[in-house]
Amino acid sequence: MERVKFQLDEKDIPTTWYNLAADLPGAPLAPALNAATGEPLTRDELARLMPEPLIEQEIGLEREFEIPEPVRQIYAMWRPSPLYRARRLEKALNTPARIYYKYEGVSPAGSHKPNTGIAQAYYNKQAGKTGLVTETGAGQWGSATALSAAFFEMSAKVFMVKVSFQQKPYRRALMETYGAVCTPSPSPETAAGRAILASDPDSPGSLGIATSEAMETAAANPQLGYVLGSAANHVLAHQTVIGQEALAQMELADDYPDIVIGCAGGGSNAAGLSFPFLGAQLRGGPEVRIIAVEPASCPTLTRGRIAYDWSDTGEVGPLFRMHTLGHAFVPPPVHAGGLRAHGIGPLFSRAVEDKLIEPVAVGQVACFEAGVTFARSEGILPAPESTHAIRVAIDEAIRCREEDRSRAILFGLSGHGHFDLVAYDKYFAGTLDDQVLGEAELALAAESIPELGRP
Repeated sequence: MERVKFQLDEKDIPTTWYNLAADLPGAPLAPALNAATGEPLTRDELARLMPEPLIEQEIGLEREFEIPEPVRQIYAMWRPSPLYRARRLEKALNTPARIYYKYEGVSPAGSHKPNTGIAQAYYNKQAGKTGLVTETGAGQWGSATALSAAFFEMSAKVFMVKVSFQQKPYRRALMETYGAVCTPSPSPETAAGRAILASDPDSPGSLGIATSEAMETAAANPQLGYVLGSAANHVLAHQTVIGQEALAQMELADDYPDIVIGCAGGGSNAAGLSFPFLGAQLRGGPEVRIIAVEPASCPTLTRGRIAYDWSDTGEVGPLFRMHTLGHAFVPPPVHAGGLRAHGIGPLFSRAVEDKLIEPVAVGQVACFEAGVTFARSEGILPAPESTHAIRVAIDEAIRCREEDRSRAILFGLSGHGHFDLVAYDKYFAGTLDDQVLGEAELALAAESIPELGRP
């Protein structure tokens, strides 16, 4: 029998999170800045945003951070997650490529997001917080926050991008099942939301707007801890349990990837899978081609610029040096809501800037086509975000067929699409489209980048 699953035991759950900043060549990562002063954030300023252990994980240069045992114990509910050899997909594509995927949809929330949700809830609980507040796009992170808060007996408030709130009602229902309050953003509950609604009552919302609302809410209540699902250095570190497990599982498969592929919005999923492989390469290990796949309708890495900018539309938080489209950018309402971010994580952005990671942008329709091909071969219905990685994995496998060359391709299947069937319905009905952004539209959004951040 051909082996298709490569599984580890609970004792093999990583004991540390990996920090790519320790192995980056060249100058240290650019610090976050206080928007009012233009000076690097101090530890005291960071302490107003997150508990002390998360501060160390955010700015520290240690290669590894210890995972607390209570967090590892909860991880054991679904970790280690399985690695699959996609043999049926290989046959369907008639490719000599060896295709593997790391499946994170086995978590209770259905995606990779609880890897950081559980950690952030734990640290906020230790810091005396009684509740969590956050933003979410497609609802994967909101679901993970709701789950994590429930596990630590905390309240949860989630501002969900309005277009996704409307597109994915069952994701909202899942959050409410876990005990969270889910509010469509922009909302009249915050000054940031009211300002957006005053200028555009029909605003579809964006992650930047929802982030402003969540930050404002947390700042007004010291009992609430603000948590975030992507972009931040500590979040990317938490997700590296994915890649660390994948390294061990590829060894079980007696193989090693030539190509590692992940979908990228804020960067947590792609970083979680790729950073351990990239770190091994930087320390003298095998070279790996790493590809980050983003929506053509939100081309942060492929058409954005590197600059200091806000991660939120309302300019509530600090400034980060990153690839950005401008914090005023409102992406078209494509169904991959988790990838509709105007800016990407500074650490991930730096790896792209250093040409350690190759960015690619793909259209929505082609992604759903790939998702259907994958589902009919492998049986798992992928989330719209995950179809971006699948699209490029299929393209690379076809290239192997055309070149008559066998390569090992590893991609991240970041979550299942069971709450995204409305989007698949639209794909089958032929009503999905690809919204192409013009240069004038991108230039207008880029004007929101502060003078401090411009070249």
